[in-house]
Amino acid sequence: MDILHRIGIRNATPEKVYDAITTIDGLAGWWTEETKGDTDLGGVIAFRFIPGGFDMQVIELDPGRLVRWEVADGPPEWVGTTIRWDLAQRDDYTIVLFKHEDWREAGEFMHHCSTKWASYLLSLKQLVETGEGAPSPRDVAISDWH
Repeated sequence: MDILHRIGIRNATPEKVYDAITTIDGLAGWWTEETKGDTDLGGVIAFRFIPGGFDMQVIELDPGRLVRWEVADGPPEWVGTTIRWDLAQRDDYTIVLFKHEDWREAGEFMHHCSTKWASYLLSLKQLVETGEGAPSPRDVAISDWH
C-alpha cells in the first residue's frame, strides 16, 4: 500500500524543487529543522521530530526529475518502505508526484502519516514559492502523535 500526493509549485523549476528535496538546508526549510547527514547517492539523512525520527538512505537521484529514499531506521511501519518524488514541468508549475511506498498494512498510523505528508508537502510548496516553509517544530500538530 502506498501514500500518494500531488502538488503543483508555481513559478518554480524542477531543479529548484529538487534542491529543496536534496539539500540539508532545503529539507530543514520545509520538513524538520533537525535535519543532518549526507544527501548524496548512498548517503543517509537523519530527520528528527518531537516524537522521534527517521533515517533515510538515498537510493536514486536524477537531478530535476527524481529522488528516492529507503527508510533505514525509524518506526517499524516505516522501515523498508521507500519515498519517491517525481518532478515535471507543466506550464508555470513544477508538478510533484509523491509516493510513500510499500506499507505492509493500512493502519491508523498510515492514516496519520498521510495527513502529515500532505501538510509537509504544502510546506515544501510554501518554501519554494515564498522562501518560508513550516518545518517541524513549526508545523501543524494534527493529533496526539503531532
